[in-house]
Amino acid sequence: MSIVYVDSRYGVSVADVTTGDYYVTELDSERKLLDEISKYVPSEIICNEPFLMSGLDLEDLRHRLGIAVYALDAGYFDDAAARQAILDRFHVPDTAGLGLEDYDCGILAAGSLLIYLKELQKTELSHMTKIIPYTTGKYMILDSSTRRNLELAETLREKQKRGSLLWVLDSTKTAMGARTLRAYIEQPLIDKSEIERRLDAVSEFRENMITREELREYLNPIYDLERLIGRVVYHPANPRDLIAFKTSLQMLPAIHTLMQDFSSDLLCELKGKLDTLDDICDLIARAIEDDPPISVREGGMIQTGFHPEVDRLRSAKTEGKSWLAKIEEEEREKTGIKNLRIKYNKVFGYYLEVTNSYKDLVPDYYTRKQTLTNAERYITPELKELEETILGAEDKLTALEYDLFCEVRNQIAEQVDRIQSTAKAVAAIDVFASLAAVAERNGYTRPKINEKGLLKIKNGRHPVVERMMNNDMFIANDTFLDNKDNRISIITGPNMAGKSTYMRQNALIVLMAQIGSFVPAESANIGIVDRIFTRVGASDDLASGQSTFMVEMNEVANILKNATSSSLLILDEIGRGTSTIDGLSIAWAVVEYISNPKLLGAKTLFATHYHELTELEGKLSNVKNYCIAVRERGDDIVFLRKIIPGGADRSYGIQVAKLAGVPETVIERAKVICEELESANLSNITRGLDVGALIEKKNRKQPDEVDMAQISLFDTVKDDDIIRELAETDLTHITPFDALNKLYELQNKIKNRW
Repeated sequence: MSIVYVDSRYGVSVADVTTGDYYVTELDSERKLLDEISKYVPSEIICNEPFLMSGLDLEDLRHRLGIAVYALDAGYFDDAAARQAILDRFHVPDTAGLGLEDYDCGILAAGSLLIYLKELQKTELSHMTKIIPYTTGKYMILDSSTRRNLELAETLREKQKRGSLLWVLDSTKTAMGARTLRAYIEQPLIDKSEIERRLDAVSEFRENMITREELREYLNPIYDLERLIGRVVYHPANPRDLIAFKTSLQMLPAIHTLMQDFSSDLLCELKGKLDTLDDICDLIARAIEDDPPISVREGGMIQTGFHPEVDRLRSAKTEGKSWLAKIEEEEREKTGIKNLRIKYNKVFGYYLEVTNSYKDLVPDYYTRKQTLTNAERYITPELKELEETILGAEDKLTALEYDLFCEVRNQIAEQVDRIQSTAKAVAAIDVFASLAAVAERNGYTRPKINEKGLLKIKNGRHPVVERMMNNDMFIANDTFLDNKDNRISIITGPNMAGKSTYMRQNALIVLMAQIGSFVPAESANIGIVDRIFTRVGASDDLASGQSTFMVEMNEVANILKNATSSSLLILDEIGRGTSTIDGLSIAWAVVEYISNPKLLGAKTLFATHYHELTELEGKLSNVKNYCIAVRERGDDIVFLRKIIPGGADRSYGIQVAKLAGVPETVIERAKVICEELESANLSNITRGLDVGALIEKKNRKQPDEVDMAQISLFDTVKDDDIIRELAETDLTHITPFDALNKLYELQNKIKNRW
């Protein structure tokens, strides 16, 4: 990735040299830049010097994501040089022809990246055949926190694919398909027509199971064509790479034939892009041995019959001995020398050896090479010519085979455009066939897509959790949100009951629908969202000096600043990292802010332990209460995992602690302490509190009354008992020391209540 920072804007360009993918965009904020970095997670970022001064936390990129960040010389980011690099690569007169007229900053990033890669790779990058400009507004925006919390491509803890959404949806047969599916998950669509086109493709594949599965069988042997053509262009491709290429291309005619059975708009478009590449397949089949060596310098890789000189040299190498034996026999018959022998040494090469007893029979055309004690050694023109053929055959054959292989490789490289287009088509076909197979296997249904903000899911399920469960006992739940009276759902209930699972599953169902996938639900009507935000759990960031609560508040701040009325918010336990009163105040204010269409008005699932928030259902017209159903059995509880209307009035913390295996002694002591607190009325300090009325009352007070209103905001216990106790104390019958103790006791009671 190349990043250029100019005039408070970021030009961003990304390239994958193994596949030839090349993208460019422009961004206007640090947050959007971080989202793009989190989406691509490049192995290396190059940037201009001003970017280092932009205030972005580069150490976080290096340590958290493991990305190398380097600032290059200003020459890489020269406007003229960057533009010229792009023009030279794509052979166009100006950048407008590439759709880059509105990407001044992006051109600097794209050009600098091209210059850098050419120096690094020492090639012309001819497999990078097009540059794709894009705007972030074309896709749903997912920030790094949401990607982690929803576990889209890897799990939060183990960083493994198993347990992620990608793991559930990936039934692709090719590496290209798997890579494309991941890109779809990372970039859900927000255009209804494009989403419907994908859904039509998946639907048609699902309805034609026999043809689909036959097609997937043909997809299975296909290698990674995108990366193979990259190796061909860069020249590290070996003969076995070309055989892998041929094996892949042999599947294309059958796939193209099967695609004739489909009529949806997107599948017809992909069928049109699917070139069977018969000429390339035929070239490799004629030129390259079926089981060649890995090395291009060993020979033995060119097919017999492809080139006559190869055939002649190969014959010389393998049939040299029989040729020598034939000459030896012919010379014996011609000369009558019965013991004539053809021999070889490294000094003279091949020669005819005649003993002294037959020396008189040696003909004139023999040329003496060496005299021995009892024999003479000779050569003939015919033997010399054969020697050159035999001894030079192996080296000549190896060199010729290498030259022919390079010619074949170059001919394939010249067709890079056709091959890349076909590879993209095969990858997309693989993805839609995979989504159809997964939908059929897991019982997914096609979602309806709307632009009215309605989110209505019947019997929705978490796609990952249900796959991880062995007993098929996942409890499905309904969801209903809209932009009117059901904008916010406040969900209460104990920990471990399934609140987080429920909220995540709704976010994943929305995301799956917007990538064009069927969803785990009986039915679903999905209103397109522009962003999904999640704030689920938090941990300390000690390296930057941030506590859990600070991390939580940073995430809340980001959500409230960047969400829109078309966003979906998943908020879990806002305000739990501080005191009860502070946390409740923050959570209450956040709900009020989100519910107000003039301030935000986003659809929200809000899980909380603050039961006082359930009062908002009657105070804010667009807030509704839901809770997790729980069945009590004595001191134990059973989680029913079912979302029902209404609010919970207990958190069942002690019962959950017991389920978690906390020692029985601790559990029993906790029960005693809980009973004592309840009898002292301490647990009911905020229960039944009309917070809204108190806030309104506070706002009506005069300035000198504000401090007392703040102090008593959550205090509903009267001080009459303290006054009564003070009045009943007989100061004439107690010692000064006892009087001080009584005063201290009464003072502490007042402090605790404040």
